[in-house]
Amino acid sequence: MTSAAESVDPVDHVELVEHAPAVRRALPDPVGRALAAAGIVEAAPDPYAPGHWSLRAGNKVGAVAVTVPGGEPITVRVTPKVPIVRLFFLLGYSCDRKGSWREGGVGVAEHRDLVPALAHAVERQVDDALRQGLLQGYKAVEESALVVRGRLREAEQIRRRFGATLPVEVAYDEFTTDIAENRILRTAVERLLRLPGVPRDVRRRLLHQRARLAEVTAIVRGQPLPDWLPTRLNARYHHALHLARAVLDNISVEHTPGGLRIDGFMFDMNKLFEDFVTIALREAFLAVGSGHTARFQDPHHLDEAAAIRMKPDFVLYEPDGGAPCAVVDAKYKAERRGGYPDADLYQMLAYCTALGLREGHLVYAKGNAPHAAHQVRHAGIVIHQHALDLDQEPSGLLTDIDEVAQRLANTPRV
Repeated sequence: MTSAAESVDPVDHVELVEHAPAVRRALPDPVGRALAAAGIVEAAPDPYAPGHWSLRAGNKVGAVAVTVPGGEPITVRVTPKVPIVRLFFLLGYSCDRKGSWREGGVGVAEHRDLVPALAHAVERQVDDALRQGLLQGYKAVEESALVVRGRLREAEQIRRRFGATLPVEVAYDEFTTDIAENRILRTAVERLLRLPGVPRDVRRRLLHQRARLAEVTAIVRGQPLPDWLPTRLNARYHHALHLARAVLDNISVEHTPGGLRIDGFMFDMNKLFEDFVTIALREAFLAVGSGHTARFQDPHHLDEAAAIRMKPDFVLYEPDGGAPCAVVDAKYKAERRGGYPDADLYQMLAYCTALGLREGHLVYAKGNAPHAAHQVRHAGIVIHQHALDLDQEPSGLLTDIDEVAQRLANTPRV
Protein backbone atom coordinates (compact mmCIF):
# COMPACT_ATOMS: atom_id res chain seq x y z
CA MET A 1 0.00 0.00 0.00
CA THR A 2 1.27 3.44 -0.89
CA SER A 3 1.49 5.92 1.98
CA ALA A 4 0.43 9.56 1.74
CA ALA A 5 4.08 10.56 1.81
CA GLU A 6 4.67 8.45 -1.30
CA SER A 7 2.06 9.88 -3.65
CA VAL A 8 2.10 8.19 -7.05
CA ASP A 9 0.11 10.88 -8.86
CA PRO A 10 2.01 12.77 -11.57
CA VAL A 11 3.70 15.79 -10.04
CA ASP A 12 5.06 19.12 -11.26
CA HIS A 13 7.42 19.49 -8.31
CA VAL A 14 9.30 17.28 -5.85
CA GLU A 15 10.41 18.39 -2.38
CA LEU A 16 13.36 16.56 -0.81
CA VAL A 17 15.47 17.10 2.29
CA GLU A 18 19.22 16.54 2.28
CA HIS A 19 20.05 12.97 3.40
CA ALA A 20 16.38 12.22 4.19
CA PRO A 21 14.87 8.79 3.37
CA ALA A 22 13.96 8.12 -0.26
CA VAL A 23 10.52 9.06 -1.61
CA ARG A 24 8.64 7.58 -4.56
CA ARG A 25 7.24 9.83 -7.27
CA ALA A 26 5.59 9.33 -10.65
CA LEU A 27 7.99 10.80 -13.19
CA PRO A 28 8.43 10.48 -16.93
CA ASP A 29 11.31 8.12 -17.59
CA PRO A 30 13.43 10.80 -19.34
CA VAL A 31 13.17 13.04 -16.26
CA GLY A 32 14.17 10.29 -13.84
CA ARG A 33 17.08 9.23 -16.02
CA ALA A 34 18.25 12.82 -16.42
CA LEU A 35 18.22 13.38 -12.64
CA ALA A 36 20.23 10.21 -12.10
CA ALA A 37 22.73 10.94 -14.88
CA ALA A 38 23.32 14.53 -13.73
CA GLY A 39 23.95 13.44 -10.14
CA ILE A 40 21.40 15.95 -8.84
CA VAL A 41 19.74 13.32 -6.65
CA GLU A 42 19.97 9.57 -6.29
CA ALA A 43 17.30 8.25 -8.64
CA ALA A 44 16.34 4.71 -9.59
CA PRO A 45 13.24 3.28 -11.32
CA ASP A 46 10.79 1.37 -9.14
CA PRO A 47 10.89 -2.25 -10.42
CA TYR A 48 7.31 -2.87 -9.22
CA ALA A 49 5.63 0.31 -10.49
CA PRO A 50 6.36 1.40 -14.05
CA GLY A 51 6.69 5.16 -14.40
CA HIS A 52 7.65 5.63 -10.75
CA TRP A 53 11.09 6.59 -9.47
CA SER A 54 12.70 6.36 -6.05
CA LEU A 55 14.38 9.69 -5.26
CA ARG A 56 16.79 10.48 -2.47
CA ALA A 57 18.80 13.65 -1.91
CA GLY A 58 22.53 13.36 -1.39
CA ASN A 59 24.92 16.21 -0.64
CA LYS A 60 23.59 18.69 -3.22
CA VAL A 61 21.03 21.29 -2.19
CA GLY A 62 19.10 23.80 -4.26
CA ALA A 63 16.54 23.56 -7.07
CA VAL A 64 16.42 22.47 -10.69
CA ALA A 65 13.68 22.51 -13.34
CA VAL A 66 13.64 19.56 -15.73
CA THR A 67 11.70 20.16 -18.95
CA VAL A 68 10.75 17.50 -21.49
CA PRO A 69 10.06 18.80 -25.03
CA GLY A 70 6.36 19.55 -25.25
CA GLY A 71 5.82 19.12 -21.52
CA GLU A 72 5.67 21.27 -18.42
CA PRO A 73 8.80 21.65 -16.26
CA ILE A 74 9.15 19.47 -13.18
CA THR A 75 10.91 21.25 -10.32
CA VAL A 76 13.06 19.34 -7.84
CA ARG A 77 13.96 21.19 -4.64
CA VAL A 78 16.43 19.88 -2.07
CA THR A 79 16.37 21.66 1.29
CA PRO A 80 19.60 21.66 3.34
CA LYS A 81 19.57 20.12 6.80
CA VAL A 82 21.45 23.09 8.27
CA PRO A 83 19.53 26.37 8.66
CA ILE A 84 19.83 28.78 5.74
CA VAL A 85 21.62 31.38 7.88
CA ARG A 86 24.29 28.81 8.83
CA LEU A 87 24.74 27.73 5.22
CA PHE A 88 25.25 31.37 4.23
CA PHE A 89 27.83 31.78 6.95
CA LEU A 90 29.80 28.86 5.51
CA LEU A 91 29.41 30.25 2.01
CA GLY A 92 30.33 33.77 3.05
CA TYR A 93 33.42 32.68 4.94
CA SER A 94 34.58 30.54 2.04
CA CYS A 95 34.02 33.26 -0.59
CA ASP A 96 34.99 36.36 1.35
CA ARG A 97 36.24 35.93 4.89
CA LYS A 98 35.60 39.57 5.77
CA GLY A 99 32.31 39.85 3.87
CA SER A 100 29.70 41.63 5.96
CA TRP A 101 26.82 39.93 4.15
CA ARG A 102 27.68 36.62 5.79
CA GLU A 103 26.84 38.13 9.17
CA GLY A 104 23.16 38.54 8.47
CA GLY A 105 23.27 41.86 6.63
CA VAL A 106 21.07 40.59 3.79
CA GLY A 107 18.30 39.05 5.89
CA VAL A 108 18.31 35.51 4.48
CA ALA A 109 16.80 34.08 7.66
CA GLU A 110 13.30 34.83 6.38
CA HIS A 111 13.72 32.23 3.63
CA ARG A 112 13.41 28.50 4.17
CA ASP A 113 14.74 27.42 0.77
CA LEU A 114 18.17 28.06 -0.69
CA VAL A 115 17.26 29.57 -4.07
CA PRO A 116 14.97 32.33 -2.72
CA ALA A 117 17.55 33.19 -0.07
CA LEU A 118 20.36 33.25 -2.62
CA ALA A 119 18.42 35.42 -5.07
CA HIS A 120 17.54 37.82 -2.26
CA ALA A 121 21.18 38.00 -1.08
CA VAL A 122 22.56 38.63 -4.57
CA GLU A 123 19.98 41.35 -5.28
CA ARG A 124 20.78 43.14 -2.01
CA GLN A 125 24.50 43.00 -2.66
CA VAL A 126 24.17 44.19 -6.25
CA ASP A 127 21.97 47.06 -5.06
CA ASP A 128 24.60 48.09 -2.53
CA ALA A 129 27.35 47.87 -5.14
CA LEU A 130 25.48 50.04 -7.68
CA ARG A 131 24.14 52.61 -5.24
CA GLN A 132 26.82 55.13 -6.26
CA GLY A 133 26.44 54.32 -9.95
CA LEU A 134 28.10 51.80 -12.23
CA LEU A 135 31.83 51.40 -11.92
CA GLN A 136 33.78 52.47 -15.00
CA GLY A 137 37.16 51.36 -16.22
CA TYR A 138 39.31 50.82 -19.28
CA LYS A 139 38.64 47.91 -21.60
CA ALA A 140 41.01 46.82 -24.39
CA VAL A 141 39.26 47.03 -27.77
CA GLU A 142 40.46 45.66 -31.11
CA GLU A 143 38.36 46.52 -34.15
CA SER A 144 38.19 47.65 -37.76
CA ALA A 145 37.59 51.42 -38.02
CA LEU A 146 37.40 54.14 -40.65
CA VAL A 147 39.67 56.43 -38.61
CA VAL A 148 42.91 55.71 -36.81
CA ARG A 149 42.36 55.52 -33.08
CA GLY A 150 44.92 54.33 -30.56
CA ARG A 151 47.46 51.91 -32.05
CA LEU A 152 47.57 50.52 -35.57
CA ARG A 153 47.67 46.71 -35.65
CA GLU A 154 50.11 46.44 -38.51
CA ALA A 155 50.36 42.65 -38.70
CA GLU A 156 46.57 42.29 -38.68
CA GLN A 157 46.20 45.07 -41.27
CA ILE A 158 48.59 43.28 -43.64
CA ARG A 159 47.02 39.87 -43.04
CA ARG A 160 43.42 40.96 -43.53
CA ARG A 161 43.63 44.04 -45.75
CA PHE A 162 46.89 43.96 -47.68
CA GLY A 163 47.08 46.94 -50.02
CA ALA A 164 43.85 48.54 -48.72
CA THR A 165 43.79 51.89 -46.98
CA LEU A 166 40.44 51.56 -45.21
CA PRO A 167 39.16 50.21 -42.94
CA VAL A 168 42.04 50.27 -40.46
CA GLU A 169 42.79 47.58 -37.86
CA VAL A 170 43.28 49.44 -34.57
CA ALA A 171 43.62 48.72 -30.86
CA TYR A 172 42.79 51.17 -28.07
CA ASP A 173 41.60 51.39 -24.47
CA GLU A 174 37.98 52.50 -24.01
CA PHE A 175 36.66 54.03 -20.78
CA THR A 176 33.37 52.23 -20.29
CA THR A 177 30.96 50.54 -17.89
CA ASP A 178 31.23 47.29 -19.90
CA ILE A 179 34.02 45.93 -17.69
CA ALA A 180 34.57 42.58 -16.00
CA GLU A 181 33.04 43.58 -12.65
CA ASN A 182 29.76 44.77 -14.17
CA ARG A 183 29.61 41.86 -16.60
CA ILE A 184 29.83 39.34 -13.74
CA LEU A 185 27.03 41.09 -11.83
CA ARG A 186 24.83 41.33 -14.95
CA THR A 187 25.33 37.64 -15.73
CA ALA A 188 24.54 36.54 -12.17
CA VAL A 189 21.31 38.57 -12.22
CA GLU A 190 20.34 37.07 -15.60
CA ARG A 191 20.94 33.51 -14.43
CA LEU A 192 19.00 34.00 -11.19
CA LEU A 193 15.98 35.29 -13.09
CA ARG A 194 15.79 31.92 -14.86
CA LEU A 195 15.85 29.79 -11.72
CA PRO A 196 12.72 28.12 -10.36
CA GLY A 197 11.42 29.30 -7.01
CA VAL A 198 12.54 32.94 -7.00
CA PRO A 199 9.83 34.91 -5.13
CA ARG A 200 7.88 37.50 -7.09
CA ASP A 201 9.11 40.49 -5.08
CA VAL A 202 12.74 39.36 -5.38
CA ARG A 203 12.29 38.78 -9.11
CA ARG A 204 10.92 42.31 -9.49
CA ARG A 205 13.98 43.76 -7.75
CA LEU A 206 16.30 41.61 -9.87
CA LEU A 207 14.63 43.00 -12.99
CA HIS A 208 15.37 46.48 -11.66
CA GLN A 209 19.05 45.59 -11.23
CA ARG A 210 19.14 44.17 -14.76
CA ALA A 211 17.78 47.46 -16.07
CA ARG A 212 20.56 49.34 -14.26
CA LEU A 213 23.08 47.06 -15.98
CA ALA A 214 21.37 47.21 -19.39
CA GLU A 215 24.42 48.68 -21.16
CA VAL A 216 26.65 45.88 -19.89
CA THR A 217 27.28 42.72 -21.92
CA ALA A 218 26.24 39.48 -20.24
CA ILE A 219 28.68 36.56 -20.41
CA VAL A 220 27.61 33.87 -22.86
CA ARG A 221 27.09 30.42 -21.38
CA GLY A 222 30.17 28.28 -21.75
CA GLN A 223 32.56 31.23 -21.81
CA PRO A 224 34.97 31.59 -18.87
CA LEU A 225 34.24 34.34 -16.39
CA PRO A 226 36.51 37.37 -16.85
CA ASP A 227 39.17 37.99 -14.23
CA TRP A 228 38.96 40.94 -11.88
CA LEU A 229 41.37 42.21 -9.26
CA PRO A 230 40.23 43.65 -5.91
CA THR A 231 41.38 47.25 -5.66
CA ARG A 232 40.49 50.38 -3.75
CA LEU A 233 38.49 51.62 -6.75
CA ASN A 234 36.17 48.59 -6.88
CA ALA A 235 35.97 48.03 -3.10
CA ARG A 236 32.19 48.62 -3.02
CA TYR A 237 31.78 45.73 -5.49
CA HIS A 238 33.79 43.13 -3.57
CA HIS A 239 31.01 41.45 -1.58
CA ALA A 240 28.65 41.36 -4.56
CA LEU A 241 31.33 39.92 -6.85
CA HIS A 242 32.29 37.14 -4.44
CA LEU A 243 28.65 36.11 -4.08
CA ALA A 244 27.93 36.44 -7.80
CA ARG A 245 30.92 34.20 -8.55
CA ALA A 246 29.60 31.57 -6.16
CA VAL A 247 26.25 31.70 -7.95
CA LEU A 248 27.74 31.38 -11.42
CA ASP A 249 30.02 28.53 -10.38
CA ASN A 250 27.04 26.47 -9.19
CA ILE A 251 24.35 27.26 -11.76
CA SER A 252 23.99 24.51 -14.30
CA VAL A 253 22.20 24.22 -17.63
CA GLU A 254 22.25 20.97 -19.53
CA HIS A 255 20.65 19.91 -22.81
CA THR A 256 20.38 16.20 -23.50
CA PRO A 257 20.38 14.76 -27.02
CA GLY A 258 16.60 14.32 -26.83
CA GLY A 259 16.02 18.00 -26.18
CA LEU A 260 15.42 17.60 -22.45
CA ARG A 261 16.62 20.62 -20.48
CA ILE A 262 17.89 20.87 -16.90
CA ASP A 263 18.11 24.41 -15.55
CA GLY A 264 18.88 25.20 -11.93
CA PHE A 265 21.23 25.85 -9.08
CA MET A 266 22.79 23.23 -6.81
CA PHE A 267 25.34 23.63 -4.04
CA ASP A 268 27.64 20.71 -3.29
CA MET A 269 27.68 20.66 0.51
CA ASN A 270 30.78 18.44 0.48
CA LYS A 271 32.72 21.15 -1.34
CA LEU A 272 31.24 23.97 0.73
CA PHE A 273 32.17 22.28 4.02
CA GLU A 274 35.66 21.43 2.78
CA ASP A 275 36.23 25.03 1.65
CA PHE A 276 35.06 26.42 4.98
CA VAL A 277 37.19 24.07 7.11
CA THR A 278 40.39 24.59 5.12
CA ILE A 279 40.04 28.37 4.83
CA ALA A 280 39.06 28.76 8.50
CA LEU A 281 42.06 26.67 9.61
CA ARG A 282 44.40 28.75 7.46
CA GLU A 283 42.97 31.96 8.91
CA ALA A 284 43.39 30.60 12.44
CA PHE A 285 47.13 30.20 11.86
CA LEU A 286 47.42 33.57 10.15
CA ALA A 287 45.71 35.22 13.11
CA VAL A 288 48.36 34.03 15.58
CA GLY A 289 51.26 34.84 13.25
CA SER A 290 52.90 31.45 13.68
CA GLY A 291 54.63 31.59 10.30
CA HIS A 292 53.08 28.29 9.16
CA THR A 293 51.88 27.97 5.58
CA ALA A 294 48.89 25.96 4.42
CA ARG A 295 48.23 24.27 1.08
CA PHE A 296 44.84 23.07 -0.12
CA GLN A 297 44.45 19.87 -2.16
CA ASP A 298 48.19 19.40 -1.80
CA PRO A 299 49.45 16.69 -4.21
CA HIS A 300 51.68 13.92 -2.86
CA HIS A 301 52.45 10.27 -3.66
CA LEU A 302 51.99 7.25 -1.47
CA ASP A 303 54.63 5.04 -3.07
CA GLU A 304 58.31 5.49 -3.92
CA ALA A 305 57.61 5.07 -7.65
CA ALA A 306 55.19 8.04 -7.51
CA ALA A 307 52.44 5.96 -9.13
CA ILE A 308 49.77 6.38 -6.44
CA ARG A 309 48.67 10.00 -6.12
CA MET A 310 46.87 11.49 -3.16
CA LYS A 311 45.64 15.02 -2.41
CA PRO A 312 44.83 15.79 1.23
CA ASP A 313 42.40 18.67 1.70
CA PHE A 314 44.80 20.60 3.95
CA VAL A 315 48.52 20.23 4.64
CA LEU A 316 50.25 22.54 7.12
CA TYR A 317 53.94 23.29 6.66
CA GLU A 318 56.49 24.46 9.18
CA PRO A 319 57.62 28.11 9.03
CA ASP A 320 60.13 29.21 6.39
CA GLY A 321 59.12 26.55 3.88
CA GLY A 322 59.75 23.61 6.17
CA ALA A 323 58.43 20.06 6.03
CA PRO A 324 54.75 19.08 6.43
CA CYS A 325 53.73 19.21 10.08
CA ALA A 326 49.98 18.42 9.99
CA VAL A 327 47.38 16.97 7.63
CA VAL A 328 43.57 17.38 7.60
CA ASP A 329 40.72 15.93 5.56
CA ALA A 330 37.21 17.43 5.82
CA LYS A 331 34.22 15.10 5.57
CA TYR A 332 30.68 16.45 5.27
CA LYS A 333 28.93 13.59 6.97
CA ALA A 334 27.37 12.89 10.34
CA GLU A 335 28.39 10.07 12.64
CA ARG A 336 26.22 6.99 12.30
CA ARG A 337 25.24 4.47 14.94
CA GLY A 338 28.32 2.39 14.21
CA GLY A 339 30.67 5.35 14.08
CA TYR A 340 32.31 7.05 11.12
CA PRO A 341 33.27 4.95 8.06
CA ASP A 342 36.48 2.97 8.50
CA ALA A 343 37.58 3.99 5.01
CA ASP A 344 38.22 7.52 6.29
CA LEU A 345 40.66 6.16 8.85
CA TYR A 346 42.50 4.08 6.25
CA GLN A 347 42.80 7.13 4.01
CA MET A 348 44.20 9.28 6.81
CA LEU A 349 46.63 6.51 7.80
CA ALA A 350 48.00 6.58 4.24
CA TYR A 351 48.40 10.36 4.41
CA CYS A 352 50.28 10.20 7.71
CA THR A 353 52.56 7.42 6.47
CA ALA A 354 53.48 9.21 3.25
CA LEU A 355 53.99 12.59 4.95
CA GLY A 356 55.94 11.19 7.91
CA LEU A 357 53.46 12.39 10.55
CA ARG A 358 52.50 10.72 13.81
CA GLU A 359 49.04 12.25 13.87
CA GLY A 360 46.29 12.92 11.32
CA HIS A 361 43.03 14.83 11.62
CA LEU A 362 39.59 14.11 10.17
CA VAL A 363 37.02 16.90 10.54
CA TYR A 364 33.34 15.97 10.25
CA ALA A 365 30.18 18.04 10.05
CA LYS A 366 28.64 16.53 13.18
CA GLY A 367 29.17 13.70 15.63
CA ASN A 368 28.19 12.26 19.00
CA ALA A 369 31.33 13.68 20.64
CA PRO A 370 33.48 16.70 19.70
CA HIS A 371 36.69 14.64 19.55
CA ALA A 372 37.89 11.06 19.37
CA ALA A 373 41.34 9.56 18.84
CA HIS A 374 42.48 6.17 17.53
CA GLN A 375 45.95 4.72 18.13
CA VAL A 376 47.00 2.58 15.15
CA ARG A 377 48.60 -0.70 16.19
CA HIS A 378 52.31 -1.18 15.39
CA ALA A 379 52.45 2.19 13.58
CA GLY A 380 52.77 4.78 16.34
CA ILE A 381 50.18 6.93 14.54
CA VAL A 382 47.15 8.57 16.16
CA ILE A 383 44.16 9.57 14.02
CA HIS A 384 41.93 12.28 15.47
CA GLN A 385 38.27 12.68 14.55
CA HIS A 386 36.81 16.13 15.18
CA ALA A 387 33.11 16.94 14.93
CA LEU A 388 31.82 20.45 14.14
CA ASP A 389 28.24 21.29 15.02
CA LEU A 390 27.05 23.48 12.14
CA ASP A 391 23.84 24.44 13.97
CA GLN A 392 25.65 26.61 16.49
CA GLU A 393 26.38 30.32 16.26
CA PRO A 394 29.32 31.34 14.01
CA SER A 395 31.41 32.42 16.99
CA GLY A 396 31.11 28.97 18.53
CA LEU A 397 31.93 27.27 15.24
CA LEU A 398 35.07 29.36 14.79
CA THR A 399 36.06 28.61 18.38
CA ASP A 400 35.87 24.89 17.56
CA ILE A 401 38.05 25.52 14.50
CA ASP A 402 40.61 27.27 16.72
CA GLU A 403 40.72 24.20 18.98
CA VAL A 404 41.41 21.97 15.97
CA ALA A 405 44.16 24.38 14.88
CA GLN A 406 45.80 24.14 18.31
CA ARG A 407 45.94 20.35 17.98
CA LEU A 408 47.46 20.70 14.52
CA ALA A 409 50.19 22.98 15.83
CA ASN A 410 51.23 20.26 18.29
CA THR A 411 51.33 17.37 15.80
CA PRO A 412 54.61 15.40 16.21
CA ARG A 413 56.54 13.97 13.27
CA VAL A 414 57.58 10.33 12.88
